[in-house]
Amino acid sequence: MTDSDDHAGYPWVSLFSGGKDSSWALYRAMEAGHPVERLVTVHPAGDSYMYHVPATDLAELAAESIGIELLSVHPEDFGADDVPDSGEQGDRELEPLEEALERLAVTWGGIGGVTAGAVESEYQTARIEGMCERLGADLFAPLWQEDPRELGEAMLDAGFEITIIQVAAHGLDESWVGRTLDSEALDELEALNEEYGVHILGEGGEFETLVTDGPHMARPIELDYEVEWESTRGRMRVLDAWLGERPESR
Repeated sequence: MTDSDDHAGYPWVSLFSGGKDSSWALYRAMEAGHPVERLVTVHPAGDSYMYHVPATDLAELAAESIGIELLSVHPEDFGADDVPDSGEQGDRELEPLEEALERLAVTWGGIGGVTAGAVESEYQTARIEGMCERLGADLFAPLWQEDPRELGEAMLDAGFEITIIQVAAHGLDESWVGRTLDSEALDELEALNEEYGVHILGEGGEFETLVTDGPHMARPIELDYEVEWESTRGRMRVLDAWLGERPESR
């Protein structure tokens, strides 16, 4: 992905859902010294080809803990059912995000770069890369085409605490909703990958996550929730969420 000195001096934005992949991209950008001054969360009104959907409202709480201002984009329902072509759907979903970033670029005089958490999705990455070219911004995608198991272990080694908030794949039952993504879970996901093709990091929508704590966060996210399960899929319905206190021993 592009990463040059051509756009030095302008603020960066981080595409951010609160999930593990976008959080890891943000964390790596911060480690690299990129001046991320805005987190940008798209809140789809319905199913989405381009964006993480569940619990995006918690991104505001995560942003408060991280200490970076959040820009929320609330497009109208994308209406995937009435768009015959998935490519056209993806292009249409990108429009409100690009318009929001264009407004930021006008305010700032330019955007230096954009972080994205894509691992293997050409569908998402090609569109984000095209958007960055039109904005004249670099694209920082540190997860792109990296080994999923190694990425998961790197997140855990860095101190990420990751909670699974939604599952929708064969082999993932109700017990996975609310489960912590740890080394044991990665072992099980690796076995499910071999047996059913489940992506180890849930890249195909097999599961979605929320980072509840990490080295880039001042306070952990605490959750009160119940599990909603229907047939072969389920999700966490958050009843309450708040920022807890950091244990002194951490």
